[in-house]
Amino acid sequence: MSETHAAHPQVIGGHKSLAAISEDIHRPLRGRPSPYWLAGFLVAACLLAQGLVVIGYQLCTGIGTWGLNKTIGWAFDITNFVFWVGIGHAGTLISAILYLFRQPWRTSLNRAAEAMTLFAVMCAGLFPLIHMGRPWLFYWIAPYPNVRGPLWVNFRSPLVWDFFAISTYFIVSLVFWYVGLIPDWATLRDRTEPGLKKRIYGILSFGWDGSYRTWHRYESLYLLLAGLATPLVVSVHTIVSWDFATSCLPGWHATIFPPYFVCGAIFSGMAMVMILMMVARKAMRLEDYITPRHFDAMSRLTLAASCVVGFAYLTEFFTALYSGNQYEEFVFLNRAFGPMAWAYWIMVACNVVIPQLLWFAKVRANFAALFVISIAINVGMWFERFVIIVTSLYRDYLPSSWAEYQPTIVEILTLVGTFGLFFTGFLLFCRFVPVIAIAEVKGVVDPAREAGGEA
Repeated sequence: MSETHAAHPQVIGGHKSLAAISEDIHRPLRGRPSPYWLAGFLVAACLLAQGLVVIGYQLCTGIGTWGLNKTIGWAFDITNFVFWVGIGHAGTLISAILYLFRQPWRTSLNRAAEAMTLFAVMCAGLFPLIHMGRPWLFYWIAPYPNVRGPLWVNFRSPLVWDFFAISTYFIVSLVFWYVGLIPDWATLRDRTEPGLKKRIYGILSFGWDGSYRTWHRYESLYLLLAGLATPLVVSVHTIVSWDFATSCLPGWHATIFPPYFVCGAIFSGMAMVMILMMVARKAMRLEDYITPRHFDAMSRLTLAASCVVGFAYLTEFFTALYSGNQYEEFVFLNRAFGPMAWAYWIMVACNVVIPQLLWFAKVRANFAALFVISIAINVGMWFERFVIIVTSLYRDYLPSSWAEYQPTIVEILTLVGTFGLFFTGFLLFCRFVPVIAIAEVKGVVDPAREAGGEA
């Protein structure tokens, strides 16, 4: 990639030649998988298997297996949906927005972040389907010519909005991710001995020849896709926030929801990228490519997002109290001091208090501290969605209809199963696809270095 031709020694360590870069990134794809990969894959596959069993049970039995009641119609399902959609946003941020801003440190992270986006969106898409009750009729939410007479898509339904948001986001992210892979498939093709694997790499690379004309068209397409993907970072979670904001329910009917949701999505997604990159860095011996500089930059973005999220929490409270609407006041006071206040304060502690440690350079340079903080952020962001949804529903206008919510084992195992799907997909990605974009990393290497032979 030609996003920069200047030397960035702080981005890539070890004074690598071009050939060494190709070798280091190609090495994990050759030979037998490591014991760590096998152990991780076995655990993830078991979680996925039990998740599939539980989902099959729900499809046969119905969503009566959930802890829903007459007051709470949305709970774990929509909480998990919003959580997983948010996780995927950091991939598009790193790949598209930082590419447009010509940030060289993104080159070591964008490939894995994009893959994370794809698997997170796959996990998110499961929950609206199950929530339908009859998921085998999911295609009815798509506006296509049919013979069902007057039965047509209700474009005012949040379910239809989510269908367009998820499908568009997934397709554009998949194309963007694959286009970035094309020159790397060609590199693997040229480095592989003749055989089936070489032919597969040749097919995947679309006949890439590395000529100036090919690179020019490739970079034009990549820039176009980056420009197309950038609005999705804002639009997708904005549409998800409209699932709540367009209602008249106290606690949901708020104009701050779109920017609040978008920033929260980037916040949780960046934390997940740090978790995955810390593990991949150590397990795949990529310390020279995923350096402390990368984690420092991601920590700064995470800290900024935490401050914005904390400001949004304060703004919500101020708006509710200043409005003079007793129902709005009750919802927010009940969140902080009601029977489910524990969830609210977990959210505040994990999303606002703990990330403030990132102001300190020593914390940003400590991988153990970053790992713990990143996990806390994702826990807090899950609870944020839980607080928004459940604590706005379980006490409504009529005290006689107030109800408590207790998740069932089926809901908990379904959430665990989606983590199994996510990590199974990501581990397969690490095994068969270059985790780091070879072509892009070479673009930030000091051109004065010796090439070291064919790359």
